[in-house]
Amino acid sequence: MFDELLTALALILVLEGVFPFLIPDRWHKILQIMAQVEPARLRCFGLVSMLTGSILLVFFK
Repeated sequence: MFDELLTALALILVLEGVFPFLIPDRWHKILQIMAQVEPARLRCFGLVSMLTGSILLVFFK
């Protein structure tokens, strides 16, 4: 279980680093746009993302 958690964390770090590495200028612009988005909208996006990820985990396990 702990190994799977560390593997998942490692994959998150790899995926989080792909766009800043490949397109840093565009990524910077995206972050500026996200900084202007209402916190409630970001929270909603985070919830949808977590639910989608959870459903995919259940589906593929």
